[in-house]
Amino acid sequence: MSRQEHIHYAESKKTYTNSFRRYALELSRIGTIQDVANHLQISWDVVKEIQKEYLEAHYGKPDIKNVQRIAIDEFAVKKGHNYMTVVLDLDTGIVIHVGDGKGVEALTGFWQRVKHNHTKIEAVAIDMSPSYIAAVMENLPEAKLVFDHFHIVKMLNDELSELRRELFTQETNLHKKILLKGTRWLLLKNSENLDADKNEEKRLQAALEINKPLATAYYLKEDLGLLWEQETRSDAEKFLNQWVEKARASKIFRLQKFAGTLMAHKFGILNWFDFPISTGPLEGINNKIKVLKRQAYGFRDHQFFKLKIYALHETTYALVG
Repeated sequence: MSRQEHIHYAESKKTYTNSFRRYALELSRIGTIQDVANHLQISWDVVKEIQKEYLEAHYGKPDIKNVQRIAIDEFAVKKGHNYMTVVLDLDTGIVIHVGDGKGVEALTGFWQRVKHNHTKIEAVAIDMSPSYIAAVMENLPEAKLVFDHFHIVKMLNDELSELRRELFTQETNLHKKILLKGTRWLLLKNSENLDADKNEEKRLQAALEINKPLATAYYLKEDLGLLWEQETRSDAEKFLNQWVEKARASKIFRLQKFAGTLMAHKFGILNWFDFPISTGPLEGINNKIKVLKRQAYGFRDHQFFKLKIYALHETTYALVG
């Protein structure tokens, strides 16, 4: 707000009784800020500030003393390189930190609060971002790093897509090129999800039969999903080692490179068997944040936007702007 608007709000604040303010907050649960302002015949900014004070008092300082398992991820605030980082308490589903940017700098305030509160975090779910890995290992040396298995599968899918593109470019036979082109999305599906009505399994098999490298990569992709179905950590380690051996023996560069990535991050992959957590719940949070971003109030007051994110577990209130 401008200086004049701040003065106006300060004067208005003295005028409105607590019961009026509570009424404005209740209306905010079912209508937009503009709706409430119109109904009460007061300014948009006054309603927003009433709501902001409430959010600050109730959600501005999340209690992290008993937090044990968390997930960390970033999301894009705007197109380009404007990011925010979110830390989620996986046991309560409550956002406990919102930082500007991504990586180490976005988590500084969170580590300070963890130290101040003597919080004993046991496990952290993250993707394989080097900056996140370094930050967690430095600030939570006793916690177990758990690499998100959906992220790992996505990485392999990306490699498979690039391999198909390379093979398509190299292929000179027109019929084979057509078959390869039609498998772009089929390769990324799990075999049990192929649509029989659309003849997807036969179309995929036809392409795999004419291209051995693609078939090798596809079946290894299917096998990797079985890693997280192993009964024990020991079984999983044995399975992972065997998978890596097959990938390296394939003589397919992209698979060999990916196998090296898995071995370099083996400890965090296997930690899932001690702490079966992932960043999956943050996807739901990110979807709610997208709703917030589409509403007009978000970027006029950055702190207000953050407070809305902290209150996301109170969905009926937080998503009304």
